[in-house]
Amino acid sequence: MAPKIKILLVEDDLNLGTILKEFLAVKGFAVSHVLNGEEGFSAFIKERFDICLLDVMMPKMDGFTLARKIRSGNSTIPFLFVTAKSMIDDKMEGFKCGCRRLYHQTVQHGRAYPED
Repeated sequence: MAPKIKILLVEDDLNLGTILKEFLAVKGFAVSHVLNGEEGFSAFIKERFDICLLDVMMPKMDGFTLARKIRSGNSTIPFLFVTAKSMIDDKMEGFKCGCRRLYHQTVQHGRAYPED
């Protein structure tokens, strides 16, 4: 059996975080969920993750700042951002931080849609 892909999920909305964690676990991923950017950075330092799924607007440290901190010590970890932000400047900031994809928190028909 291949090892599970480990995801660091940093989402301050407990309900959304729980739903995402359970969904990803059912799909076969190992997920660690924390509630803010500071906890996310601490978790990242303590464990090895394959990918980070980050909310943008969080208390204590926003997702962009967290991504930059993680990126300063790990140039290869992929990021996905889950956000309600939709302004071009916000999207560009995410890509500057090294994200691979931006997903809106607005879910339609049971699915989150990536930005194209």
